[in-house]
Amino acid sequence: MKNYLGRVIILVNDYEATADFYSANFDFVRIFDVTTDVGQRFLHMGADQLSTLGIWFLKAEGKQQENLVGKQTGGQPTLVIYTDNLDELYQRVKSNNVKIKVEPISTPGYKFFHCFDLYGNEIIVAELQD
Repeated sequence: MKNYLGRVIILVNDYEATADFYSANFDFVRIFDVTTDVGQRFLHMGADQLSTLGIWFLKAEGKQQENLVGKQTGGQPTLVIYTDNLDELYQRVKSNNVKIKVEPISTPGYKFFHCFDLYGNEIIVAELQD
């Protein structure tokens, strides 16, 4: 038996603004983007076109879901994104005016920083050391 993670689901208010944010800051690409015949849209983004692992963004529908946008994890980080160049990625998100929660920290074994997406979801960005 083989089990693996497919997607993490994040509620959003605007598909295009979300796609622009994750593309501009983390180089994510659209893996799957379709609108059904009844108007429901599914946007799946990840590190590359061949990946099955990624984020499935769903537009919040109704007050209950709208109230959860940016708060799905109750104040805990929503995602961890790994990079092979934390310093460069940090400079990119800073230049894009992304809100930083924790400035870069280096430890034996890894470096990381925390930032927020456009809805307030906390993202940990980490670079593992060899």
